[in-house]
Amino acid sequence: MLRVTDLHAFYGRAHILHGVSLEANAGEVVALLGRNGAGKTTAMKAIMGLVPPARGEVAFAGARIDRLPPYRIARMGLGYVPEERRIFTELSVMENLEVGRQAARRGAPTWNADRLFKLFPNLGRMRERPGGRMSGGEQQMLTIARTLMGNPKCVLLDEPSEGLAPIIVHEMAESIRTLKGEGLSVLLCEQNLRFCEAIADRAYIIEKGQIRFGGTMADLAANASLREQYLSV
Repeated sequence: MLRVTDLHAFYGRAHILHGVSLEANAGEVVALLGRNGAGKTTAMKAIMGLVPPARGEVAFAGARIDRLPPYRIARMGLGYVPEERRIFTELSVMENLEVGRQAARRGAPTWNADRLFKLFPNLGRMRERPGGRMSGGEQQMLTIARTLMGNPKCVLLDEPSEGLAPIIVHEMAESIRTLKGEGLSVLLCEQNLRFCEAIADRAYIIEKGQIRFGGTMADLAANASLREQYLSV
């Protein structure tokens, strides 16, 4: 579904990504793990076209997207949930969802407000509440729900568990498992290893803009020295 090959990206003259390669298959949850500043968010933004790749290829659903603007990538069915959430604080939950609406697309689950409120019951109880009057966890749920209104084939989630209460993290994990069951591909950036162990099929570790590990979550869980070297604080 998503394949990244030898991706390089810069911020100004700063070379941030150094030949990143990874992939996510249909119906698979893949974690991109690493410390702060390792290059996780830059990789997400480069895939989405928000940071233009300097070199390398990004293929989505069999088509190259590494030279396309972000709006065209989104229209092809690649969803992106940024770490900053970026909801419309003056708009209600329902209005935020309507902003993300796209037509149904072949090969992707179709979402509407009622289905999303089953996925995120908290949102269903606050349909008319402005986004600015919601907790951080509720805003995170709303951001994911708004992205799903675009009926994506694959979703990029940037730090979905960061700053959330443990019970909300558990609910988030359950929701991601449901998305996987719908056949959706999920690539998530995370520092929370336990969260990833609960939901991810495979993982990559990125450090200083380079992939240092790629394999199953079980392989990573069994390798204490690797976790200590690249993931410990």
